[in-house]
Formats: sequence, C-alpha cells, structure tokens
Amino acid sequence: MSTIHPRMALCSWSTQPSNPQQLIENVKQTGLANIQLALMPLFQQAEVWGNAPALLKDAGINVVSGMFGCEGEDYSTLDTIRQTGGMLRDETWDTNWANVQQVAKVAQNMGLEMVSGHAGFLPTTKDDPNIDKLATRLTQVANCFADHGLTLIFETGQETADTLNQFLDALATRNATNVGINFDPANMLLYNMGDPVESVLKVGKRVKQIHIKDGVRAQVPGTWGSEVAVGEGQVDWPAFIKALEQINYNDHLVIEREAGDQRLADIHTAAMHISSLLG
Repeated sequence: MSTIHPRMALCSWSTQPSNPQQLIENVKQTGLANIQLALMPLFQQAEVWGNAPALLKDAGINVVSGMFGCEGEDYSTLDTIRQTGGMLRDETWDTNWANVQQVAKVAQNMGLEMVSGHAGFLPTTKDDPNIDKLATRLTQVANCFADHGLTLIFETGQETADTLNQFLDALATRNATNVGINFDPANMLLYNMGDPVESVLKVGKRVKQIHIKDGVRAQVPGTWGSEVAVGEGQVDWPAFIKALEQINYNDHLVIEREAGDQRLADIHTAAMHISSLLG
C-alpha cells in the first residue's frame, strides 16, 4: 500500500481554516504533517492566530516555510491582477513594506528559512520604466529578509522563465543574493506563460520550493486557465518530477488547492499521486 512521502506538504490557506485548531484538524484529515503557513494572520489577527506556531508544534505539524500576500490584490481577471498584484503600485507600497517587516520578524521567531510571495507582473524588457522601481523595492524586501536570516522566494507563473531569470539576474547585481523561486507548474498554464517542465529546467538551481497544483490553459487569449485537481490537468507529472531530479531539487513539495469544494480530499489524492511518482 502506498504511503505519503515525507517530502509532501500543503499550503495552510488551501484548507480555508478560521482558526489554528481548525487548521490542525484539516491537516490531520489529509494525512500530511508538513505545511507552508500563511504568516500575515499571525499579526493581523493575533487574537485568533497569534498562538498558531505553538499549537502546530504541539500537534506534531512541521512548518516548512511561510507566505505573505500584498495589499489590494484583485484576482478577478488577468487584467485586474496585472494592475494590482505585487509590489509595484505606489498607493499600496507603504502598507506592503510595513507588512513585510512584520512578516520577517514572525518568520525569524518561528525559525523559518524561507517565505514566499508574489512580486507582481515582472517587466519583460530591460528598458521598461518600471524595472528599476520594482527591482529597488524587491531588493529592499530581500535585504529585510536577509537581516532576519530568511530567503525570499517568488512564486512563478505571471511571467515566462526567461523573464524571471532576467529579473533575478538584475536583482543579483544589486547584491540581493537571498532570492529564489517558489515554482508552481500550474501557474505557468493558468497564465499561459510556458511549459512547466521546460520552464523549471530553465530556472533550475534558483528553485527553492515547489508548489504542487494542476491546471489547464485558457481557450480564449487574455482569460484565466482553470485550476483542476492534481492528475486531471495538463501538468505532465512524471516528466515534472524527473525534471526536479535533473535540477537536483530535493526539498518539500507543497500542495496548493485553491478551487473546488472537496479540497481536503483533493490534497490527500495529490499527496498520494505525487508520492507514488517519488517512489
């Protein structure tokens, strides 16, 4: 009988918990013991979530990394998230910067090593007027994280692998060396930004964490693709796992499920499916 591989984990927000106790129960129902934890509730809703790290530890649940979101992000359409996502908007930058500093403190106190977030839609050309602004802000975030012993990992999908590499090269010239990638193969399909297997090979050694999510490309240009349960979409999972071996990725595989009305069951199924491929 197959068992869940010890490298498998899940995203806490995928289970839609209203408090730490519910999160613990949800995680136990999936059969997993590792999670990526949404960190902002720990200080934005401290009366509910402030003791989550201690409760999770007591329950035997290991937090492998953290996550933060950006103010005012609107995922209604591709156009709205292009306009509102990440760190580029001037009207939300002060709030985002304040939140980042809080996130860094929380993550350090928990003993975490990595925290992920969306940078926003990255400029695709070196002469884009926004490239310097975004690079400056993300370098500031990376430096804050470095001061707290953390690696900043960008979640992929809103750009091609080539654009991502180009932007991370630009950050490296600013000495932002504690920056990596949280690679989500489904996002490459949902945003129609390339083949997941080819893309993960291109970014290679920069991958610090993997999200396990599946999807299908949109039929109409300029619209969203559709997230589906792992194994029901267009990610070639055997080829993707082989690609991870090629880039020597040996860390956690974190299941993210953001659609459907049977998320816990879908997470368990995904864990079993990927575990069977890991051997």
